[in-house]
Amino acid sequence: MTQYWKKLGQIYVPEECGRHPKLISHAANPLPVHLDGDVYRVFFSGRDESNRSSVGAVDIDLNQRKIINEHYLPFFEHGPADSFFADGVSIGNCYEAHGIRYILFMGWQSPENGHWRGDIGRLIVTPDLTLELDTSEPFMGCDPIDPISLSYPWVQVRPTSGFDMWYGSTLAWDAGNGEMLHVIQHACSDDGHHWHRSGLSVPYELGRAQAFSRPTVVQNQEGFLEMWFSYRSGSGEKYRIGYAKSHNGLNWALELDKAGIAVSDSGWDSEMIEYPIVFDHAGSRYMLYNGNGYGKTGFGLAVLERNL
Repeated sequence: MTQYWKKLGQIYVPEECGRHPKLISHAANPLPVHLDGDVYRVFFSGRDESNRSSVGAVDIDLNQRKIINEHYLPFFEHGPADSFFADGVSIGNCYEAHGIRYILFMGWQSPENGHWRGDIGRLIVTPDLTLELDTSEPFMGCDPIDPISLSYPWVQVRPTSGFDMWYGSTLAWDAGNGEMLHVIQHACSDDGHHWHRSGLSVPYELGRAQAFSRPTVVQNQEGFLEMWFSYRSGSGEKYRIGYAKSHNGLNWALELDKAGIAVSDSGWDSEMIEYPIVFDHAGSRYMLYNGNGYGKTGFGLAVLERNL
């Protein structure tokens, strides 16, 4: 069985005129949270004039594929100068632990005389879908397994008990070909709060797939796990969306040619596609993703179709 994503079009693009100063451009890392019926609140990372990202949102009707409410105020802003998220907040996914919903995020730091880097932070999703910072310290920071920089976490509840996390980790800013080596690692937890890191999960290939970002994981009808992510080859191409599969969540087979989605011939996603998130609704599987400019052209929607 082959699968491919049928593109349903560009759903939302922020327009600078009349926008909040923290959300004047970009709608990166879209994260859908179900409200009611066919309506989802899609959180995203927007930017200010200094390229610092904060969290905004729009409400979309998935069936009609249109925006029904655009929220003017940011739901959460980047932090002060001395914080681990001083220069931006890039959101991962939403998960629940002990009755509380959380969103993990990449907190950006861009020191004046140093290389940018990231740590993982955590937001609390309140019952009315506002966002609060869980702690002012990183939820996960660098350590001997992840020595340089962290990014884009995805947390998933196991069918039996416990949690899995897949997240980005920089192993080198330059792998010898001018591109970083930024891989997808794995961690596990019994309670969703304390995590044991197990190291590399998705294999990389220098010159083909070596700079990964924002994994999204779902379970297939056949029982194995599927992952989509964005990646760069190190050969000059911009982001593409790739694919891997696993039977245990720890070890993945890299199958880039089976992603089922590519750049368009023209238009808003003709140069790059990235930051996918996959979710199920009303018997169909959907993907929200970004296109050209790392989310500057907003986000679009695709639906999964299969052929025997």
